[in-house]
Amino acid sequence: MSEKRILNRIKSVLADKGKTNIWLAEQLGKNKTTISKWCTNDQQPTLETLFDIAVVLDVDVKELLVSNKPI
Repeated sequence: MSEKRILNRIKSVLADKGKTNIWLAEQLGKNKTTISKWCTNDQQPTLETLFDIAVVLDVDVKELLVSNKPI
């Protein structure tokens, strides 16, 4: 069984900002189930949507992605 790859940090950034999945769904006009799937990394938003999320959360889009480089 393959391990699920963690590609985005949407859930972490929402927590840092004190916001909920439901709030993000309302801001983006998306279904809360879709947001939940993004937060659990079961699905990924499109690149365009990722930029929309960054604008709504007032963060650099890079903050929403897991780095592919070790620190």
